[in-house]
Amino acid sequence: MKTAFSQSNVPTTTAIVCSAVVGLFAYEQYVYLKKKKSLPGPSFKIPIIGAFTDSLYPTFEGYMSKWKSGELSCVSVFDRFVVIASTCELSRKILNAPAYAQPAVVDSMKHILCDDNWVFLSGKTHVDYRKGLNILFTRRALGIYIPIQERVYQKHFQEWLELDGASEQYQLRFREINMETSLRVFLGDYMSDEVASTISQEYFNITAALELVNFPIPLPGTKVYKAIQSRKYIVKHFIESIKDSRIRMANKGTVNSMMDAWISSMIDDEIECERVGKAAPRKFDDREIALTILTFLFASQDATSSALTWAFQLLADHPEVLQKVYDEQMMVRKGDASKGLSLELMEESPYLRQVVKEVLRLRPPVLMVPYQTIREWPLTPNYTVPKGSMVIPTTYPALHDPVAYPNPDAFDPDRWGPNGTAEKHPKNFMVFGNGPHHCLGKEFAVMHLMAIIGQASLSLEWTHTRTEKSDDISIFATIYPQDGCIMSFRPKTTA
Repeated sequence: MKTAFSQSNVPTTTAIVCSAVVGLFAYEQYVYLKKKKSLPGPSFKIPIIGAFTDSLYPTFEGYMSKWKSGELSCVSVFDRFVVIASTCELSRKILNAPAYAQPAVVDSMKHILCDDNWVFLSGKTHVDYRKGLNILFTRRALGIYIPIQERVYQKHFQEWLELDGASEQYQLRFREINMETSLRVFLGDYMSDEVASTISQEYFNITAALELVNFPIPLPGTKVYKAIQSRKYIVKHFIESIKDSRIRMANKGTVNSMMDAWISSMIDDEIECERVGKAAPRKFDDREIALTILTFLFASQDATSSALTWAFQLLADHPEVLQKVYDEQMMVRKGDASKGLSLELMEESPYLRQVVKEVLRLRPPVLMVPYQTIREWPLTPNYTVPKGSMVIPTTYPALHDPVAYPNPDAFDPDRWGPNGTAEKHPKNFMVFGNGPHHCLGKEFAVMHLMAIIGQASLSLEWTHTRTEKSDDISIFATIYPQDGCIMSFRPKTTA
């Protein structure tokens, strides 16, 4: 008996643990390879973390490598298996298949935006919620926002001019003008400049937590934890503004923001339903409104800041295009550069719209939109995506397809004009997504970019200091020039 239970015949605790670990690692590889099948991707998964390092420090070159490896490719991060679609056809298929996949944003977003946020709804509930928001992006609503935008633009243009032509990185300045425009359009002047500035700084934490795959648990000190604390601060001040707006709109105050328009519409609908004896429409409480406006900020801030940065850089690098923008703006204003900005002026500026569409095509702010499969999905005849996988449609390859866009790496706004061919390929232009979750505020985003470029062309002259990294792409939630876009601004001089 003593011999049978001697140390030489009984595995040590260390040996048992090591065997279990090796077995788990082997099983992890088996599961990964079973899901991978014949897809291009790593031959084996780094134990536990997978490609976490790559997702933590993503590069545009790394994304390009994936897109070029095949119409589908894969990678695994922690316990998440990721399938990446690179073709226009498969990307549109994913965006239009709510029966198989739902938006996943990124893993951290349910922690940051709250898991009961409307963007995570699906089916009829999602459709009904969106219908209640359509009034915020009508032509009439866009006309209300334009004067607010103009006031913010002029404030920041003046700040740029006060630098007296000094060259510096303008990426953050473009972010600041976009953030203040968003806050004032969405929430009006209910919050102080100090609070608005703090929100702009706090939002950096949310941007920093937007990696495709983040540390799964929001522990103190992690990026996701910091983003959650920032969200709490932002939502708190949003709710304070909402309460003030409710009082003002109940007293028939003038609509001066998107929030005012929403609350005023709810009050009018309730009064009308009571008058005709119909059931009262759905009421949105303060928290719902705050979280919805937060998602608008989330959708617009980083993407539009990226588009603004590339727009100013590309126009400086192509002065002939900028001159055409200026000429068109002077024409629609009948020679009066001081004429106030209006929606009608923007609608009479087709070339300016072409410029914005070409900026968004050449440098799409959103490269990919993560979805999660809710069941097994035979995405192609040769591959079935496992249930619970992340499946990612991409926009960049479709927007640089030489069939749809000849010489796709050239900046050519005329491709969108009457003699161009770009408009013949609307399926490729997925800048604002597609399907039931397409961007609700896409026309506001385009109009915002048109307005700021148009106004800048009339009052500013700018120079871009090119470096060897000006055309190289860095990724921080969205895409930017690696050198931070070094520019200088001076007042417009005209003959």
